[in-house]
Amino acid sequence: MKRSRMDSLFPLSLFFLYLVVLLLMSGVHTGLIILANEEGWSDLVQISLPFLYWAAVAAGLTFFTRKKMIQTYDRPMKELARAAGQVAQGDFSVYIPPIHTADRYDYLDRMILDFNQMVAELGSLETMRTDFIANVSHEFKTPLAAIQNYAQLLEQPGLSPKEQRACTAAILGSTRRLSALVTNILKLNKLESQQLKPQPVPYDLCRQLSDCALAFEPVWEEKQIEFDASLEDRTVIQADASLLELVWNNLLSNAFKFTPPGGRVTLTQSCRDGWAVVTVADTGCGISPQAQKHIFDKFYQADPSHASAGNGLGLALVRRVLERTGGRITVDSAEGRGSAFTVQLPLGTSAMQSEDTAL
Repeated sequence: MKRSRMDSLFPLSLFFLYLVVLLLMSGVHTGLIILANEEGWSDLVQISLPFLYWAAVAAGLTFFTRKKMIQTYDRPMKELARAAGQVAQGDFSVYIPPIHTADRYDYLDRMILDFNQMVAELGSLETMRTDFIANVSHEFKTPLAAIQNYAQLLEQPGLSPKEQRACTAAILGSTRRLSALVTNILKLNKLESQQLKPQPVPYDLCRQLSDCALAFEPVWEEKQIEFDASLEDRTVIQADASLLELVWNNLLSNAFKFTPPGGRVTLTQSCRDGWAVVTVADTGCGISPQAQKHIFDKFYQADPSHASAGNGLGLALVRRVLERTGGRITVDSAEGRGSAFTVQLPLGTSAMQSEDTAL
């Protein structure tokens, strides 16, 4: 698509054509006058003939001009108005083909192309609006399930005060995580619209990873999943802690979700070549090579059998956070073998490393 060249709807050559035609017609008119005088035609014929001649010329030029305007302007604008009416009625599948080829685009072609792009963006926004609840539901399931389980446990008779306090503390912790999750989703919405910039501060990445992993303890115990973690004692990075917490919660949530009972999930963290490297690996169903090309796209469901659990937004949010915080993510997966997501974050000057420890 060449933006530098856009031909005019009514180029100068068209008006030059009009000029040449009128000059030729003037010459023909002069010839008719001379012919009428030489042949001695009657006064009525000499008066009527130029009038009829120029009436025919005017009719021809009017017909040609009208046809040209209909082809180049009126018909495309009517098509554009009809398509705009369909969009106003909620139909975002509208597409108007450009009038000319890419090497001859004019301003009307540019308007049509911009209209098609606008409709595509509106369709994407409509999909986001209608599917938002379904696609982010899995982000809320873990804390809500914990609240429900501990609330049901509190209803059982015979609980000791210590057990009651433990259940209450767990419920409060889940509500705090849920509140933080909502806040982070709102932040990401602002990130998408460039209204919010990450607020990096120095903090201990290892501590954050430990806290996020321990929050999923009820999940791996319920599914009898073997969970192993190998983290350094302390690694300080300069980043937005609240946004990166969303990254780890998403990756761990997906790992436990797609790992069958009796499987294994591992969390490893190390520092090398100026990067903090975090890997979340599982022995779940794995991802096909074709699906790996789209797993970071919004609303893409890599595994239709888990569509009700929601996997269409989490990884897209993860990638968006990492893009805005200077990190990157890669995936190594094969069907039936499991998946390993590796996140790399730049280390600050105050990064500290030490021996690996296990949770």
